[in-house]
Amino acid sequence: MNLKLTVAKIACAFPQAIQYSKLVAGVSESLEPYGYGPSTLLCSSLCCDEVCQDLDFDFGKKFDKHYFSMGGLAGFPFGGLTSFGAMVNHIPDGGSCLVLYGPHVGVDSRGKAGTVERRGRNQGGACCGSACAAFNSISDIEEWDQEKMFPENELDVEQFYVEKMLMPYRNLLIKAEDPMVELPYALFEAQDKMMTEIVEQGAGAVGEGGGVALLGGIQINTPGDMEDFFLPLRAEVRTNQNELIAEFLKDLRKMGQPS
Repeated sequence: MNLKLTVAKIACAFPQAIQYSKLVAGVSESLEPYGYGPSTLLCSSLCCDEVCQDLDFDFGKKFDKHYFSMGGLAGFPFGGLTSFGAMVNHIPDGGSCLVLYGPHVGVDSRGKAGTVERRGRNQGGACCGSACAAFNSISDIEEWDQEKMFPENELDVEQFYVEKMLMPYRNLLIKAEDPMVELPYALFEAQDKMMTEIVEQGAGAVGEGGGVALLGGIQINTPGDMEDFFLPLRAEVRTNQNELIAEFLKDLRKMGQPS
């Protein structure tokens, strides 16, 4: 499988994206001076799609191999403040947590965003499927019905929420040159606001001496055996009082593809 078009698309649409192996090494090195290591619990808020799981496993090789999952469709932290509160009570004594979050997008062998050839399948499929479905849904309406508080099908609550959170970006997306490229950026902005508010309210429950590191960005899934990428958009270290003590985004971005 020729992946030159995949690489070219990633470099153009997601400049300074980093291969997983380089990302994990860079994050580990940046966090080590602040005491992050084997006693660090990974708190993951990535999409429940199986193509997203490799990054959790890769970070488990540097930190605690057991990770706490609070993410759902499209990567939104559906576990919310309650799951964050539960997670901090699982951090090993004297340890900290690394919060990994963000949406994902596929780039297939033809260099097309929003789709990818998954394992065992020759034909590409929507990636992120939830995000693509939400975009298609909101494209057909001009404004959100404020009286629509719950989904018509109670078995699809998360997808309803993804659509609702994406609605403010509707005009931006439908006017974009490539909506499938703009889509994960819009999702990240919505998720970043949600996650930083969760951390602001929940960080105080982290034990004495512990802290919270935030790593937010966009996962980029690729075909075949090609290593996936991550575009970091937030990388910082905070105390258990939510005080910012360090940022390492610039260091990570230097490791990525040139813009």
